[in-house]
Amino acid sequence: MAEYDIRAIFEVLPHRYPLLLVDRILEFEPMVRVSGYKNITYNEPIFTGHFPNNPVLPGVYMIEALAQLGGAMILEPGEFSRKTPYLAGIDKAKFRRPVIPGDRLDMEVRMLRHKRNIGWVSAQAEVDGQFACSAELMFSIASNTRMSGDSAVLHV
Repeated sequence: MAEYDIRAIFEVLPHRYPLLLVDRILEFEPMVRVSGYKNITYNEPIFTGHFPNNPVLPGVYMIEALAQLGGAMILEPGEFSRKTPYLAGIDKAKFRRPVIPGDRLDMEVRMLRHKRNIGWVSAQAEVDGQFACSAELMFSIASNTRMSGDSAVLHV
């Protein structure tokens, strides 16, 4: 198990500000399990419009944060220069608690199964030990040289 600070995360994920949604990886078992967190601050660009007087992190951002953490579980450092994980499906998504500035979104992603370049993970997030959201996510891994603009999958 390893811990990754932001510099190490830059080596694993292609995402950058304003859409990098993982601040630290706390535990990492390749292709098995990963845990990490995102500190939610009022400075997040999304809060200028969601909602100006009552900022709430959109559920889709929580799913994206979980998908990015899952992407870190399946790529080795530096590998994103050759391969990219793409979000290919979302099932059983549940949202139970609003996430607001000042919260720390604690996340865990576990591998359910994978075959070649496709896999499924179970993902959940909490704030202060309270369930915030969960989902099962499907991903595909594409070689950066083979990915075309007409793909039906979305970048995580």
